[in-house]
Amino acid sequence: MSSAERFGYEWNKFNKIIPEYEIQFLKWVYPFKKDDFKGKIILDAGCGTGRNSYWPLLYGAKKVVAFDFDKRIVDVAKKNLSQFENAEAVYQSIYDIAYENEFDIVFSIGVVQFLEKPQEAIIRLVRAMKKGGLFLIWVYAREGNEWIVRFIMPLRKILSRLPPWFTNIISYFFSISLFLCLKSVPFKHPYFKQLKNFKFWHVHSIVLDQLLPKISNYWKKEEALDLLKNKGLENIKIYSVNNNSWTVVGNKA
Repeated sequence: MSSAERFGYEWNKFNKIIPEYEIQFLKWVYPFKKDDFKGKIILDAGCGTGRNSYWPLLYGAKKVVAFDFDKRIVDVAKKNLSQFENAEAVYQSIYDIAYENEFDIVFSIGVVQFLEKPQEAIIRLVRAMKKGGLFLIWVYAREGNEWIVRFIMPLRKILSRLPPWFTNIISYFFSISLFLCLKSVPFKHPYFKQLKNFKFWHVHSIVLDQLLPKISNYWKKEEALDLLKNKGLENIKIYSVNNNSWTVVGNKA
């Protein structure tokens, strides 16, 4: 079972869009602001439940095309975005998109790190943009996630071979432990301070998200920057998010 299919299990299970997701979205897309999406034609690559398409539509985007490579996920996204006539959710592989010079903004949030061929996917996404268009990816950082690389990645190699429902059961034990720690320990790390206010099901979804995929890259700063270099982009910049992830942006030359 591919990582896309495994995530299909997750997002079919945790399919709600909640207010807390807006805070996450605005952190992930910084330095973009709400007004930057107004009137724009946007491509959301690897849309999941549609939660990252929802907010630009609310901010006044002209149109959002959201796609993913699992039909269950696409059905969820269609339902979550059904209130917007200018939203389209489609079943599509990131490696096969045929769009060219169509979008003002292309973003892919929490997707590229799970791909076998991230460079190839980014080339396809950049091609889909108009000249001068804005491009953004959000990916895991190696910095700040050393403990995950050391302890969780070996565990993932085992759990990613198991049926998703079984991985989900195992993830409950980690989720309970993390949830109790969040409620009792005064964490200073910005990410854990953010998690502290989440409900148990939300914490559980994050834990499951870490354990499901077969591939999960944690890139150092220079490695994350290199993902966008030599792709026809200029003004490439990188921003740290919660001291454990990167947002990398650029404009199509």
